[in-house]
Amino acid sequence: MAGHSKWANIKRQKAVVDAKKGKTFTQLSRAIIVAVRSGVPDPAGNFQLRTAIDKAKAAGIPNDNIERAIAKGAGTFGSDHDNFEAIRYEGYGPGGVAILVEALSDNRNRTAADLRVAFSKNGGNLGETGCVSWMFDQKGVCTVQGVVDEDQLLEASLEGDAEFYEMTEDETAEVFTEVANLEILNQTLKDQGFQVTDAELRWIPSNNVEVTDPEQARSLLKLIDTLEGLDDVQNVTSNFEMAEQLLAMSIT
Repeated sequence: MAGHSKWANIKRQKAVVDAKKGKTFTQLSRAIIVAVRSGVPDPAGNFQLRTAIDKAKAAGIPNDNIERAIAKGAGTFGSDHDNFEAIRYEGYGPGGVAILVEALSDNRNRTAADLRVAFSKNGGNLGETGCVSWMFDQKGVCTVQGVVDEDQLLEASLEGDAEFYEMTEDETAEVFTEVANLEILNQTLKDQGFQVTDAELRWIPSNNVEVTDPEQARSLLKLIDTLEGLDDVQNVTSNFEMAEQLLAMSIT
């Protein structure tokens, strides 16, 4: 089993930008609400809910807030009737960079308007559904820390029916699989004694756009930062490549 995802480099570059802003309580709470409504309110029987709760706890969200979000999703919290739905938006950033935006919204018109303003003010444009998604494949990804024996990781990955893995930094790996197999892979890795710190669905670009112009780089990173700052937005994925030196200059 071998393979290489260009997303690894992009993800490391993007992490520098993400480090400036963590996920808000609102975003993570919405993820819990939607997870409950798509399954059951018991995390033991709802993998999506378990992963949403894990991310919320990692971000420091109090248990009371988590329980409240679960209750909202189950319809047992007072008269709350928020009807969040998952929506994917697509567009282009400076330099023709493709951008996918995943949102949880209770008002499509508001979300679309906010995104359109963010794109237009930062050198991009919001496109039609399907305009860039054909450049991405969705995969299940488990992030594993404390990897000291790659042979053992390879064996566990094969047992969990992974497609491939790659080391992203010292003792940290990302293991990729088909979307429907993510829960099985996650459990297999844990059963084999690995520390799985995240299990998520991720869009992987099949081709990349190299950004070399400093002004385009600055506008692109500002656009991504602006999009991620919107309450309705859960994830932003792009297909840019950028030299570390240019990245450092653009975020200062």
